[in-house]
Amino acid sequence: MAFTLQLGMKAPDFKVPATDGKTYSLADFAEAKALVVFFTCNHCPFVLGSDEVTRATAERFRGKGVAFIGINSNSEHTHPDDDFVHMVERMKQHHFPWIYARDKSQEVAKAYGALRTPHFYVFDQERKLVYTGRGLDNPRNAAESTINDLDRTLGEVLAGRPVSTPATNPIGCNVKWEGQDAHWMPPEACDLV
Repeated sequence: MAFTLQLGMKAPDFKVPATDGKTYSLADFAEAKALVVFFTCNHCPFVLGSDEVTRATAERFRGKGVAFIGINSNSEHTHPDDDFVHMVERMKQHHFPWIYARDKSQEVAKAYGALRTPHFYVFDQERKLVYTGRGLDNPRNAAESTINDLDRTLGEVLAGRPVSTPATNPIGCNVKWEGQDAHWMPPEACDLV
């Protein structure tokens, strides 16, 4: 079985505490026409380099019924800046237009098969996976990006069209798994395409 959630599969449920003091599960997004679940963190240069483009996409589609939840699953023992306190500070500083939640147990990252930060999963209204992979083709330096896969995917989903490129390889730092070297990845994790 592949490590990463496969196209057409249903979104695994989760129960994660967020920086706004609430705990979220899939049921909290029941009204959304599409749901973007993305794995992110506080420190990765690929996250930091693309956050403002992700913000613009989230703001553009928020009024069209798309919900966004960013999940930080990184081990705080591997990277102390990824703890919940730093997440709260980061949201206070940047006011991102998404929910920012903590997956300290890493159970959500394992259920989704998160490979990198950032790694985006787009689900349709039935919560079936229609896209997995990168947001941008150059997330470390967004100004040099020529492709915004996340934006394109959401436009296609809301227009009722098939997703033209449903899978790309996420580009970023690998998820920091508890008890493992900072660069370790599960042996069954590999490129998506």
